[in-house]
Amino acid sequence: FFLNLGLGNALPPSLRHERIMADDDAEVSAFIKLKSKQEEIFEVERDVACRSVTVKNMVEDTGSDTPVPLPMVDSKILIKVIEYCKYHHTSEASVPEDEKTNWDKDFVKVDDETLFNLILAANYLDIKSLLDLTCKTVADEIKGKTPEEIRLRFNIKNDFTPEEEEEVKRENAWCEER
Repeated sequence: FFLNLGLGNALPPSLRHERIMADDDAEVSAFIKLKSKQEEIFEVERDVACRSVTVKNMVEDTGSDTPVPLPMVDSKILIKVIEYCKYHHTSEASVPEDEKTNWDKDFVKVDDETLFNLILAANYLDIKSLLDLTCKTVADEIKGKTPEEIRLRFNIKNDFTPEEEEEVKRENAWCEER
């Protein structure tokens, strides 16, 4: 299965396999193929794909002729990651900061499972700005809530006994002092 993800910029087939010259005069493909956990192939512009330090390093080590395997990233999540990278690549200099901030806020309006998978993917792919955005989103959800409210919000089972919970509260009383 093969997808060309221009995500809004459909490229003509003649550009799909365009090659550019690198500094050392070796030919380098203008596109990188990324292979998801489900072994779906996504063709992405080189500069967009290389916003991921992991992808950039793999391409530098192995070249861009073979798909970059990303066994830790689900296809659905990889599509979202590519969307994020594509937006931030194309809007880097041309879009005002407040507009980027609004786009980011809309981007992370997803269900919890998708948000947590985006965190894992951003960490694995080493995309600092996406990792910061997704972690901040979770932190904002937690901010100002009691441990019980957090457990309810994220459906976390309390596995402490009442005695253990009391001990943790005593040991961390300094956290509650304001």
